[in-house]
Amino acid sequence: MSDQPLTLAGYLGYLQHERNYSAHTSDNYARDIRRLFELAGSTPLAELKSHHIRRYIAQLHGSGLSGRSLARVLSSWRGFYNYLMRDHACPGNPCTGLRAPKSPKTLPHALSPDEAVKLVEMKVETPLDARDKAMFELLYSSGLRLAELVSLDVADMRDTLAAHEVRVTGKGSKTRVVPVGQPAISAIREWMLVRDQVATPDEPALFVGTRGARISPRTVESQLQKWAIRQGLSSKVHPHMLRHSFATHVLQSSGDLRAVQEMLGHASISTTQVYTHLDFQYLAKIYDGAHPRARKKT
Repeated sequence: MSDQPLTLAGYLGYLQHERNYSAHTSDNYARDIRRLFELAGSTPLAELKSHHIRRYIAQLHGSGLSGRSLARVLSSWRGFYNYLMRDHACPGNPCTGLRAPKSPKTLPHALSPDEAVKLVEMKVETPLDARDKAMFELLYSSGLRLAELVSLDVADMRDTLAAHEVRVTGKGSKTRVVPVGQPAISAIREWMLVRDQVATPDEPALFVGTRGARISPRTVESQLQKWAIRQGLSSKVHPHMLRHSFATHVLQSSGDLRAVQEMLGHASISTTQVYTHLDFQYLAKIYDGAHPRARKKT
């Protein structure tokens, strides 16, 4: 257990092969656990107590990490210690019962319907343009997570194109079926016509990078930022913003929170309820602009 690289490698293998976590999620865990190694220094992990962990969290908080980030760090450490207890005879979990300091709640930013449409109505001139348009249409059409998007295979599309729905495997290896709109279906068909010009032979991934293999999450992020600037939007547009936009726009139109929860794949409706606050902001803005007595005269 004193060999940190080996125990970390074993834990990451456990996450990927037994828990079916994505490579992206595993990388986040690895980064958090390496923080623990740095903070612990020469102190063996088995000797760390709750007061050590509290001090480390305080140090990270002082360096600027938000409460949300610290909660994720604690969760990573707690899971790692559970693994060490199970497989490496660690005597206890010093993270048990500890909570990260709370941060002020911030609402996820969503594009307006006009901004979202402007982004996805991009001009296609090359096969990679067709790929990008298909990716962004699908993210906005169906509210997929980035990891769900990049894990799609060509085989997954056979039923999607016919049934206008996509089956994805989300967090915790839970599978859900989400509707896909006609613009996204058309964009996927256009990409499929030129995909073989980019993909290597026998590559199963639906979306591939310039080398022909499965596209990386980082590439999707950089391409989206590039296209956002090209389309006259902010450079801070990221894939999860399209998921937020999907949820917000569906909720604004339907008011059906439970349906949005199912489509997003949220385990708890409390997670989805943040979009009711976004919806209220939208309604309040309309009220302020439309009601003759909404604004006080000064």
